[in-house]
This record gives sequence, structure tokens and C-alpha cells, in this order.
Amino acid sequence: MNNTPFTVMSPEEAANFVKNDDNIGFSGFTAAGCPKVVPAAIAKKAEEEHSKGNPFKIGMFTGASTGDSIDGTLARADAIKFRTPYQSNKDLRQAMNNGSTAYFDLHLSHLGQMLRYGFLGKINCAIIEASDINSEGEIVPTCGVGIAPTICKYADKIIVELNSRHPKEIKGIHDIYVPLDPPLRREIPIYKVSDRIGAPAIKVDPSKILCIVPTDIENEGGTFTPVDAVTARIGDNVADFLVREMNLGHIPKSFLPVQSGVGNIANAVLGSMGSNTAIPEFEVYTEVIQDAVIELMKQGRVKFASGCSFTVSNPTMDEIYGNLNFFRDKILLRSQEISNNPEIIRRLGLITINTALEADIFGNINSTHVVGTKMMNGIGGSGDFTRNAYLSIFTTPSVAKGTKISAFVPMVSHHDHSEHSVSVLITEQGVADLRGKSPVQRAHAIIENCVHPDYKQLLWDYLKLGTGHTPHNLKACFAFHNAFNETGDMHNVDWSKLL
Repeated sequence: MNNTPFTVMSPEEAANFVKNDDNIGFSGFTAAGCPKVVPAAIAKKAEEEHSKGNPFKIGMFTGASTGDSIDGTLARADAIKFRTPYQSNKDLRQAMNNGSTAYFDLHLSHLGQMLRYGFLGKINCAIIEASDINSEGEIVPTCGVGIAPTICKYADKIIVELNSRHPKEIKGIHDIYVPLDPPLRREIPIYKVSDRIGAPAIKVDPSKILCIVPTDIENEGGTFTPVDAVTARIGDNVADFLVREMNLGHIPKSFLPVQSGVGNIANAVLGSMGSNTAIPEFEVYTEVIQDAVIELMKQGRVKFASGCSFTVSNPTMDEIYGNLNFFRDKILLRSQEISNNPEIIRRLGLITINTALEADIFGNINSTHVVGTKMMNGIGGSGDFTRNAYLSIFTTPSVAKGTKISAFVPMVSHHDHSEHSVSVLITEQGVADLRGKSPVQRAHAIIENCVHPDYKQLLWDYLKLGTGHTPHNLKACFAFHNAFNETGDMHNVDWSKLL
């Protein structure tokens, strides 16, 4: 696919196509598959325009979070008008929380359709990282897909970062499929995790491709914090619980596909599942394929993985590219509209495992906001999976900042997932199975099994303060948060002063 007729440009020349107030769509999912040099050139252009007293900000559609070369550089240049659907960059987070950048949190599976329907405005330009392109307009993504098929179709123009760090031979690992829109939509024909339903490349109108920008830059793939005693215990508790469910006949002996969120806890959970020989080899249907999945695949513990991206460390990425013949028939990379699709999640019967920022004693989950007001990252795909899972599990350490913050509070300070969608809560302390339980019964299970010992009595005392089916006390329900805001420690709750 070399010998293309498209104009080759520098990042700075390509950035000149981007104008103030444009809406830009970026390929990739997490830092995987994201363009790098053109966003940096756009940030430089914004700084130059600002120095002249001119406005320059763009709207941003991405697959999920990105690398610092997109979110960080553009945030530091004050170049972001709005941002959706998910982020994890500290500089962008600061801009969102101080109000200088508008951010709307969104379920990841919803974005593709919302863009096609025009709810979020037009897409002026798509900037895509590719491993290959040909004269017919077939673009082979690199290691992440995200919303690339949709933004390529609906953008007025396309800029392609052709990154030689990603081998052309990766073609065949992508499964590009965009569903029809209602009222013409049919079932999405995925009946097994490994079913291929689309094309190996994104097909676009070649006349929309403005230019190619050659690059040779490795991924912004970070490393995960090594498993510690807390995350290891959480992982073991998850694995042990799933084995018990198998023994009770609640999970088929052949097991079910697994979705696991991103991060250190998710890696620890997958590691524990892989090392527990009572769990058979299994499949993964998820958003991000992490280092742990690749390691388990090499060990024969993961049979197949479907996801949006390789969200792996750079050494692991090099290993994948160095052994494509081994991985090619074991992995598919899809758009998030397919990886997170409720129809497929329900059909396949996924066991979903996501991380809570905060939970309350009745099983409601806060995934996004610190002390109810400050956005951390966003809801991501956790809602897509949780609401439609065969078995929805949330994990979290029981405490943070030493023990000054309890992950379990009387009432969540921000509500992302309701008690109706949460099946099981698991911490390093233990497991609370919430299925078939009333609110009071859920509270007993959570306090007894998941809460850190420092906070058990405080929460038992709170439970006595309320009345009704869900016995909240509205004068006292945010006492943990208020104590932290006032003293820096949730231990400093005095119920007698609140009533």
C-alpha cells in the first residue's frame, strides 16, 4: 500500500488546515492508535494565534482517553473548546475542573451514533494514525480503532499520520464494521467472541484525504504499577468468587467471556484469574487489551481477545508486532460502537469487571467524580458493560490515602451506576453478592464483607439513623465527604453533631 497519490506534508503544514472553532475527530483508543505530531503542531499554532491576540480553540471527539501528545499538549495550549467522551490527562482535567474547557461525559458506545446523527455538530477534520494506506482510500489503523470509521466517513477532510513504527503486516487484525442506523438497523452478527463481521481496513473517499504526514514515533504506552498486596487480594477474591459461581452452576463450566476495565486492578484481576487453574481457559470481549491479556494468551489461558485497542506497555507492543503470526488469529480490534454494544454484551453473556471510585452501602457506584464535584476521568465504557452484563462486578480498594478516605460511604457523592445494575462488589476485604437483596440486606452485605475495619462501625451507626425502604438520613448522608473536605480525614465523623 505504499506508492499513494496523496500529498506528503509536514505536521505544521497539515495543521494549517485546522481552523479556529473546528471540530476535530481523532483516531485511537487510550494512547493506542492516536495521532501524535499533527496535534502537537495544532497546539503550537494555537499558542502562536493566542500570542497575536487571536482566538483559537477546537472541539475534540476521541475514542476514549488519548496520549499526552493530544490531550496534554492541546490542554496546555488552551486550545480545547470542548472535549468528549473520556479523558485521563492531568492538564486537561485541570482545565475541565476550572471551567476553561467544556467537557461532556458520555457512554462510549453512544458516540458513533450521535456523531452520525449530527447531535454534536459537524466534523470538520479527522486526524488518523495509520500503518498503511492505498490510492483507493483504504486506511489500515495501527493499534487502536475507537471512532475512526465514523469520523472518517463523516468528516469533511482527513489527515493521515502514516506511522512506520507500526508494521503494514498488522492488516487483518482489525474488524471494521459500522451498523446501519434506525429504522434500517439489523442485528450485529457477532455470536462468538471471534466472529469477524467487517473489513480489515477503513474505506474512505480518497478525495477527502488532504495529506499524509509520515512519522516514526512509538506509542505513549506507560507501565503498570506492580501488583501489591491489596490489588493481589482483590484479584484473588474475584477469581475465588467466580470459581464458587461455577461450582454452584451459576456460570457454565465452559465459562463465559470476560470484560475487564483498564488499570492496575484490572491487570491484577486478570492475572489472578489466569493463575487459578479451577477457571478454564477463557475469552475476552472488552475495550482495552492489556499486558495481562497478552501474557495469558502466551500461556494458553486466554483463547481469544476482542477489543478496541492494544493498551499495553511499549515492550509488550514490540512483542506483539514481533510475533504477529502467533497473535493474528487470536485477536480482533474493533470500533467502540461494536466492542461496547449492549446487544452483543447481552448476547455473549459477559462477566464484566470494572473499577469503582466510590460506592455507597446500598450498591450505587460513583466512577467519575472526586467528592462529588471534581471530574477524574469519566464514565468510559463501564456503563455500557455494567447495565448489560450477565454478571456485573465492581472492584475497589476499601480505602485510599492511607485510610483517610473510605471507598464506601453512606451515599455516593456522584451517581454513575445504580444499585439495579451492580451485581457484586469486591475489595481486598471480601465479596458482597448483592443479587436478590433488598437495600438493607445489601447494606449488611457490603459493610460486613467489603468495608475497611476502620469504617465499619461508622457505617453501622449511619444505617440506624435512617428510615424507610432505603434508610437514608438526608442530614447525615454526606458526612464522610464533609469530614474529608473540612479535616482531610473521613474518620472525623460525629453523628451527634449532625442530628
